[in-house]
Amino acid sequence: MSENVIHLFKDPEPTTPAPEQPTPAAAVTGPQVALPLWVRSGRAVRTAVTHESTRMAGRLVARHGMYVVGGTRIVTRRAWDGRTAARYERMLRAAEAVGNYEAAGDWEERLHRFRADRHRRRMDLLAAPERIVKGAALGTGGGVGALVLIGIALAVANKNPADVVTPLMALVDLIRLLVVITTVVWGPLVAAAPWVALLGVWAVGRHRGAAPQWALPSNSRGQDAGAPITPSVVVTALRDLGVAPLRAAIKEMGDAGAAMLGPIRIAGCGVEVDVTLPSGVSTNEVQNKRRKLAENLDRHEHEVFITIPQAARTVRLWIADSGALDEPIGPSPLVTDLDMTANYKSGRAPWGQDLRGDAAAISLYQRHLLITGLSNQGKTAALRALALWLALDRTVEFRLADLKGAGDWAMFDGLATVLIQGPTDDHVIEATEMLESGVSEMERRLQAPPGTVFPPLVLLVDEAQVAFMCPVVDSEKRPYGGSKAASRYFMAARKIHNQGRAVNVTLWQGTQDPTDQNLPKLVREGAHTRASLALGTESQARMALGDKAVDGGAAPNLLRPGLDKGTLVVASDGIKIPAGQASITIRTHYVDTDTAAQITARARAMRDGVTTLHVIEHGEDRDPLTDIAAVVADAPRVLTQDVLKRLATLNEDAYGSWTNSDLKRVLEAEGADPYKSDGRMVVGRDRVARALTNRDTNGSDSAAK
Repeated sequence: MSENVIHLFKDPEPTTPAPEQPTPAAAVTGPQVALPLWVRSGRAVRTAVTHESTRMAGRLVARHGMYVVGGTRIVTRRAWDGRTAARYERMLRAAEAVGNYEAAGDWEERLHRFRADRHRRRMDLLAAPERIVKGAALGTGGGVGALVLIGIALAVANKNPADVVTPLMALVDLIRLLVVITTVVWGPLVAAAPWVALLGVWAVGRHRGAAPQWALPSNSRGQDAGAPITPSVVVTALRDLGVAPLRAAIKEMGDAGAAMLGPIRIAGCGVEVDVTLPSGVSTNEVQNKRRKLAENLDRHEHEVFITIPQAARTVRLWIADSGALDEPIGPSPLVTDLDMTANYKSGRAPWGQDLRGDAAAISLYQRHLLITGLSNQGKTAALRALALWLALDRTVEFRLADLKGAGDWAMFDGLATVLIQGPTDDHVIEATEMLESGVSEMERRLQAPPGTVFPPLVLLVDEAQVAFMCPVVDSEKRPYGGSKAASRYFMAARKIHNQGRAVNVTLWQGTQDPTDQNLPKLVREGAHTRASLALGTESQARMALGDKAVDGGAAPNLLRPGLDKGTLVVASDGIKIPAGQASITIRTHYVDTDTAAQITARARAMRDGVTTLHVIEHGEDRDPLTDIAAVVADAPRVLTQDVLKRLATLNEDAYGSWTNSDLKRVLEAEGADPYKSDGRMVVGRDRVARALTNRDTNGSDSAAK
């Protein structure tokens, strides 16, 4: 009824269509439903609470509130420690917790002395009131007497008896003035005292950083990165390491957590500290959390090294100055000292610097060497630096195979008696035959009379993984590569490892990305000096350095590829390693190719002349006189023993079994007899050249077979 009435009073509908209006979004999605008030209020509250301004204000209030709370706690503890024996008891418990019973006995003695002194002070306080009363009476009487005497003096001087009390009245006026001042000042002082105390505890809390990390402003949370290392910083870092027994022990020690620490010593571009762990905490629990420890110390992971010293239940932390390890070290002494010479037996090669900044020098005497790492990390440069130093000993012979062939070892041409350069299977075959000729030389030396001294022979193979992975087999179906007993390269390396050092025949190998296939276990364990650059995994680190070194803290897998190029972790008895450690980290000197060529030029000048073979020849007919002339080269004279050795290197099949009598027989037949020079038999270059000339002129053919 009402609807009909309303309809009757409505204006009639227009007959012309109204212009189209844009359809609102609400019309498309349907009618809007008003949200309940509690929903809108909740959203408004959530927006206000989560707004950045509100969060900043909350952090500000929490931060300064915690400054006050933390400062009050610190001041209270200081006061409590100053009045009680709490400090001594904490130190005593801390010493007992780390097993340092000598220090515990010392703190117990200090505790007894403190308690005895405190008892004596308390007994003195019982007699203090009587002494105070006596002192006050004597002081008052003496003071009044002095004032009266002064007044008498004034009265006599002024001839006025009233001046006798003038000093006493002046004292009374002073007391009255002090009372007035106190009355005026006392109220504001009482009112301000709580605020001054509040400001004091706030300042203490702010100075000690008593606020939680989340409450600090975002622009100041990293301001302590790279800050100096202090005992409190180290203890806090250990406490927050996530090792529950360690955290509980430090909490029990209180401020005495520093009792775990030895002295913090300056060590090169960083500091070093020994940490004696409390009972129930093992050293590997700390070692396994190196990254977290570094972050707690405001350092990068590569700036913290954890090793195991000789003392039981102790870890040694070396913490670099922030950014110091990214700075290059100085040039090699091989570059700066142009008069440097080497001594294979007693000398040490300057290899670089350890993390303490001290020079790292290594002995190469009768030590097989293995250097490994990822590709392009400085392996060849590190290996070459040792060879360059040793080349400055004119008695050392090098036989060298570079299975990369990029020219990194080209400067040894004219210095090494054998120089093979190239990555192909043919080069692997030649490198294998070079090692086998080294085995023959080793066996010849082993059969020499006891006491015979032999010159050093270094067989060096760079990129040895190419040899181990070579698939070629010889005519007798024996593979050149591989890690089984049939492998020619593997067996030659094993024979040299087993017996070579006794007669000064050593094997140096450089290899990359080690696996059981490209670096067999028996070969890597045969090296006396094992060094590794950056590696990818801990299992590779164990292959490179051995389990003992890795368990002792060696971690080449934590070096940064590219950024730590040239940094080595070394396990060897030929280098000075701190007591109790199984390895040492060295930042090696880099000697570039041009500088290396200059050093080898100095080494060549120290020798009479070396003929370098680039191919291991075998199987063909030989002309002994021509070969003798080739190995004598430009030297005026060469020892007969050296001639035999060079001939064996030239062709093992033809000359490997030659003796002095064979050499003498051939030379006498050609009229180039050996002769003595300085008491030793030598072969003269001019005699050999004259014999060749005469033979060619006469058209004779007198080659001995």
